[in-house]
Amino acid sequence: MSEPVISVSGLSVSYGKRGRAIKAVDDISFAVAEGECVGFIGLNGAGKSTTIKTLMGFLFATAGEARVFGQCAGEPASRSRIGYLPEVALYYPFMKARELLELYGGLSGLSKQELKVRIPAVLEDVGLGGKGEILLKHFSKGMQQRLGIAQSIIAEPELYIFDELTSGLDPIGRYTLRTLLLKLKASGKTIFFSSHELSEVEMLCDRVLLIHKGRLLRDAKVAELQTESGAQGLEPFFIELIKRQEQEAGHE
Repeated sequence: MSEPVISVSGLSVSYGKRGRAIKAVDDISFAVAEGECVGFIGLNGAGKSTTIKTLMGFLFATAGEARVFGQCAGEPASRSRIGYLPEVALYYPFMKARELLELYGGLSGLSKQELKVRIPAVLEDVGLGGKGEILLKHFSKGMQQRLGIAQSIIAEPELYIFDELTSGLDPIGRYTLRTLLLKLKASGKTIFFSSHELSEVEMLCDRVLLIHKGRLLRDAKVAELQTESGAQGLEPFFIELIKRQEQEAGHE
């Protein structure tokens, strides 16, 4: 059996000084296999972004470990194989969309000739076809999000990690993104993303991880969860799980 693309074991991440530290992630473990699409869901402040930042090497574990492609999270050799979209993507407003993709593509090792071919195609894929020469200060939030997705896929990496994937996207933008992700999934890419859009998670993912107050509540296949939730759907089902967890914690 091949090594997981993402392996998280007993991971805890705390903020602040001793005695007043806040445990944002509390002893979670999971793995993502090559070619899987896994949704990472939970309420605001559940620990999703902290976990993702740790996978990228932007934060360090207090305990446990996170490994990507068999290496410690954040190692340059593994990070070069990741396409990453942060929760909030901020770009220099006086750059053009084409220039931004040239920058990111160049940092990923693509030649000028490769970028000349890749950039128009990628902009088309994310619904920004023909907008390569527009200054980013004229981009709406949704257009910025689409551009963020474009920069993450420009070098065709093996693993995609997206934080709040559909943030700011309108229904057409979500449809365009869904089509793109299904295309990436069909090509055998590994995808790990957080989202509040459970309908998108249900349509795209093989598995779902539910995190609440830093603890992993469920790690299950979408088909299994659909059977458990029945006619009520995943959203009410997950809300019930979280409420049950809150009640149990209150009785401790």
